[in-house]
Amino acid sequence: MSTFLVTHRTRYRYAEEVVASYGQATLLPRELTHQLVLDARLAIDPAPEDERERTDFHGNRVVHFAIHDPHRLLTVTATSRVEVGVPGPVDLEVPAAVVPWERVRDRVAVATDPAGLDARMFVLDSPLVPSSPRLAAYADASFPPGRPIVAAIEDLAMRIHGDFEFESGATTVTSTIDDLLDGGKGVCQDFAHLMIGSLRSRGLPARYVSGYLETRPPPGRPKRQGSDVSHAWVGAWIPDLGWLDLDPTNDKRVDDAYVTTAWGRDYADITPLKGIIFTDGTTEKLTVEVDVERV
Repeated sequence: MSTFLVTHRTRYRYAEEVVASYGQATLLPRELTHQLVLDARLAIDPAPEDERERTDFHGNRVVHFAIHDPHRLLTVTATSRVEVGVPGPVDLEVPAAVVPWERVRDRVAVATDPAGLDARMFVLDSPLVPSSPRLAAYADASFPPGRPIVAAIEDLAMRIHGDFEFESGATTVTSTIDDLLDGGKGVCQDFAHLMIGSLRSRGLPARYVSGYLETRPPPGRPKRQGSDVSHAWVGAWIPDLGWLDLDPTNDKRVDDAYVTTAWGRDYADITPLKGIIFTDGTTEKLTVEVDVERV
């Protein structure tokens, strides 16, 4: 098990006074079989008049808050201490891992057990991952007839890692999968959406997972505070095996260096922080600082 202290601080600076602010934060980590949340809290400044936590449809922790005091600076800080192990499935040499992908597709299509029914929703289109001929065409190379399911999924992650360049700022949260396919550059959100859409184009369930990844500075260099970022990867469901998480940005299986916050159909389901403000101003400055420390 690895233990991490995660600090995620978001600041909004407004050009004009904000008279009211209503927000929704999906920043607190999930309790999972391989992840123990030792402590998790949200600090909001100015202090909200109303703050409530709920569990959403996918089981994520969501905090809603309302601020009615006038302000020009809003700071939301999530601090979590989490123990993380390697998520299952671990043994990928079992028969379920080498079933041809077409058999997995066909089994998913008729699944009626609770796990299968839950997975089936992740085959459907979602707001940021609609089906398209381009997605289906991109998936072709990884899914020849009869290929074992895990080998096909891992090949897809490897191809995305090799075909596209990671470049911070190359896209925005509103960029589409076509923007990535056209420009050849993007960030983890884009790579996750492309992989999800490619899997769904083959009738395979795939979900968007958000959280954090431990990063290390170059040898001999100190780690800069606030230099980490939130991360996104993909969960693919395989009958009799469960959810297999892979990170196409880094071409690797998710291990105990990853802290899971939430999952959904795509980024829109689990946006870390969003809301509505009331102001006469038209500009704001957003800064985000993330620290992931092994303790």
